[in-house]
Formats: sequence, structure tokens, C-alpha cells
Amino acid sequence: MTYIIIAITVLVSISAFNNQSLMHRFQYNPYQVYHQKQYYRIFSHALIHADWNHLIFNMLTLFFFGAYVESAFKSLYGMVGILYFILLYVSAILISSLRTLKKHQNDSWYNAVGASGAVSAVLFSFILFQPLGKIFIFFIPIGIPAIVFGVAYLVYSAYMAKQNVDNIGHDAHFWGAVYGFIFPLFFDFRLIIYFLSEIFPFIN
Repeated sequence: MTYIIIAITVLVSISAFNNQSLMHRFQYNPYQVYHQKQYYRIFSHALIHADWNHLIFNMLTLFFFGAYVESAFKSLYGMVGILYFILLYVSAILISSLRTLKKHQNDSWYNAVGASGAVSAVLFSFILFQPLGKIFIFFIPIGIPAIVFGVAYLVYSAYMAKQNVDNIGHDAHFWGAVYGFIFPLFFDFRLIIYFLSEIFPFIN
């Protein structure tokens, strides 16, 4: 399912690169969602991206971590785990968009695109399952423990969301990440015990 999501997102994004009408129709505009009731935009914006770099970065992240998270759900719950993975991804698009909706509901000029909120959710589900797994960042040859990366990611996203100094959806990153960590616990809260048992020796 990870690869199907990637394929669909890539195809729609490439189409939008060459079709501004599609881009405008699918982009996330909180004003139009709130005032014009165009609720579909909450989900459609995850299918399009600003440019090739944006698309490639998100889809590479989903490629590396999505397959593992999907496999983890399947190993825990059988084939129904695939449905849980789909639910994680789709619901994360919604959850990660809510803060932006509240923040920019009266800003007709504000637009956002990209699957970053959902991808962040998948990444943080991975961190719950593998807190000491290694995450490699571009140009850094040494893997960073997932839990360390996760904490730094949340702190940075929360800080930048308050600054409003760039065009990156830091609110979506933050809330998508938080939701992705919590989501698997809805089905088995014992996963937090495993998570803590993994990180306590690392911290000590």
C-alpha cells in the first residue's frame, strides 16, 4: 500500500506541475475550507507538491519508513494491518491540517500543499516501533537514533511554527508527528511499554 500511495501522489503531483488549474483546485486554502465549505481540500492538498524537491523528499521519506510501518501493522494485526496503515495515513492528513485551519481560516491568501503531515505521522509511528533505529539525514554520514531525531524534530517544528518566517507547514509537521506516535497506541497501548523499555537503557 505504501508504494500505491507513492505512485498516486507522484502521478497527481506531476500532473499539477503542468496544470495550474489542478494545483489551485487541490491546494489547501483554509479560508475556502472554512467559509466556502470546500472540505475536500483538507485531503486533496496531500496529493500535490510545490516542486520536484518537495515531492522527492516526501516520497523518499515515505518509501523508507512507510514500508516498515505497514509491515509492523501487518505483523501485529494480520492483513487488517494494511487498513490500519491506510487509516493512519489518511487520518493524519486531516489531523495535521486542523491547527492550520484554525490559524489561517480568515487568511484568503494562505495556501499549502504537500503530504508532509501524513509523512511525519508515518515517520513517528516508526519511532514508536523502533526508537533506537537509525535515521540518516542527507549529507550526514552517521545515523541518528530515531528517538533523538524525533525530539529534535518536534522542538524545531514547534519553534518554527511560532516564528512564521518561512513557507513551510511546521504546524502540520508537528501535529502529524504527534498523531503518528499516538495512533498505534489506539490499538495496543502496550506498545508504549515496549518503547519505554527500549529508550530507558539508552538514556541511562
